[in-house]
Amino acid sequence: MPKIDWNQLNNPTQLAEIKALSLTQKVLIFKHSTTCGVSAMALRAFESAWDNTEMEHTIPYYLDLKAYRAISNQIAEDFAVQHQSPQVLVIQAEKAIYHASHQDIDYDAIAEL
Repeated sequence: MPKIDWNQLNNPTQLAEIKALSLTQKVLIFKHSTTCGVSAMALRAFESAWDNTEMEHTIPYYLDLKAYRAISNQIAEDFAVQHQSPQVLVIQAEKAIYHASHQDIDYDAIAEL
């Protein structure tokens, strides 16, 4: 059983929903390249560190950026971050309060937000 109950981000209209949700709770977006070994390792490490108790007030979204590159580009524009893969963003009050890519993705830093 997966530790993270991912919401699949596969429609651009979901970005408006994410912004609205971020007004009352944190929203995490994990952008994953399904053809990249580094991205696969980062995703596995992140998922294995995930603690539902620590993150109970954070809504997790997963984006397959190979399939939905346009959404990834819109995320970069909407939240003023450069596109990376793998990449994690934490959205609160419609702004990216955390973003990191590759080996800089730090579960503990995210959990402390």
